[in-house]
Amino acid sequence: MRLLLTSAGIANASIHNALVDLLGKPIAESNALCIPTAAYGHPQVTPVGAWRFISGKSALPMCELGWKSVGVLELTALPSIGEERWVPWVREADVLLVNGGDALYLCHWMRQSGLADLLPSLSETVWAGLSAGSMVMTPRIGEDFVQWKPPSGDDSTLGVVDFSIFPHLDHELLPENTMAEAERWAAGIPNRAYAIDDETAIKVIDGHAEVVSEGRWKLFTP
Repeated sequence: MRLLLTSAGIANASIHNALVDLLGKPIAESNALCIPTAAYGHPQVTPVGAWRFISGKSALPMCELGWKSVGVLELTALPSIGEERWVPWVREADVLLVNGGDALYLCHWMRQSGLADLLPSLSETVWAGLSAGSMVMTPRIGEDFVQWKPPSGDDSTLGVVDFSIFPHLDHELLPENTMAEAERWAAGIPNRAYAIDDETAIKVIDGHAEVVSEGRWKLFTP
């Protein structure tokens, strides 16, 4: 699986170009499935936010980029319909557009639904994550970002990549998301970690990470 891990979606031309490169073809020829699930686990996200993401009316560009088709894959529904139904939908998609919200809630439902187990076989699929949709691919998110409490009781996520992410660096509506706070957060993370602002993404191919940015970011090493 090829990854585009963003803080705020396809926010600029550099991130847009990285997405097209990962797809290997134009967006207008690519089929997308959007996954809104993470939104429902975060106390500050409402159903309106989920609708805006799905409908392409969000300020964080993902679903409105001009895809050939866009479908909705709600992970909480998958256990009730059976893998024979939904697995072909995922395999036929060129890209999974994954909403922000609560990374631990998203991680829980990726495991419960079976999507997490399917990921290793999706070698040609692009995972485009937004905030929590990016953080879920990391080994852990850090206690600062724990809102919804998973059954495990810890902050561990899928560990598809070997680094953690502090998103929305220097965001005007999140005054606590300063570089100094990111440094304090990173000190509690045992693996390398990136602080990225909303103009930055991390592109991952075959485990190799490349920062794509028109903004500010920093890599922290243990």
